[in-house]
Parts: sequence; C-alpha cells; structure tokens
Amino acid sequence: MFIDFTKVELQAGNGGKGAVHFRREKFIPKGGPDGGDGGRGGHIYFKADANLHTLQDVRYRRKYKADDGGAGGGSRKAGKSGKDVTVLVPVGTLIRKKDDHTIVADLVENGEEIIVCKGGIGGKGNIRFKTATNRAPRKAQPGLPGETGHYEIELKVLADVGLVGL
Repeated sequence: MFIDFTKVELQAGNGGKGAVHFRREKFIPKGGPDGGDGGRGGHIYFKADANLHTLQDVRYRRKYKADDGGAGGGSRKAGKSGKDVTVLVPVGTLIRKKDDHTIVADLVENGEEIIVCKGGIGGKGNIRFKTATNRAPRKAQPGLPGETGHYEIELKVLADVGLVGL
C-alpha cells in the first residue's frame, strides 16, 4: 500500500537531574560537594533513505519518544546521555508542524539528516553551586524538559510517466 501522508507525535528526552553528593573518604572529615551534572536527553532525528519509497513504516508507529538523560552521581560523575531516535523516511519528504503548518525540513538528498526535536539539557550538580560563602550547597538543578510536538509528514511524489490525450 502506498502512503504519502501521515501525522506523528514526537517527544525528545528530558535532561537528567543533577546530584547532591558530598565527598566521603577516610581521614577527610569535610570533603566538600562533588555531585555531578545530569545527562542530556535524547534527540529525535529524521534521516532520508533512498531505499524507502513510502511512509508506511512511519504511519503505523505514530509516537516516537527518545530516552531521558541519566541522573548525575557522586565523585563529579555526569549522568548518561539519553539514546537518540532516528526515523527513516524516503527521499523527498517534507516535515511540517501540525499547528501552524510551518516547514521544519525538506529532505531531498540521500543520507540527509536533521534534528526535529532536541533533548533537554541535564541539570547541574551541587559542585556548580559552591561559592566562597556557601561551601557546602545542598541543592541541585533538575534537568530541562525535551521538545515535544505534533508533525505532519508528506512525501512529494514525482511522476515517472505522464499521459497526454483527449
């Protein structure tokens, strides 16, 4: 079945939260803060593939969600970044926002790739809030939310043969 138009819902991953952690070692009674930053949320990419000729795969999976970033850890360890999602579409695909019909991308070359929804930035750990007056901060930032949206995907079809007659 040939499908040349579909609608999808996309949700990029949220950023991971920063850690509130303090250094604890033998013979170091007050080690200070060492909480790490949260990881970045996963992006959602659209990639043009010359081996595809219809939007059939995209139509039957209408929701795409990338992974969230991991939380920060002790010893200044940053959280793991969320896994990105790549949606394969045929060459000649047009991607538009559903609400205002603005064109986001026009994929016309094989292998062309674009980020449609960006993942959220990870939050900062408590080591980032250390100052001269506040040497043991007990706060950290949560991660920022990833982008979400409803999109229309349309395949521009070029005819190989035309009929002219009466």
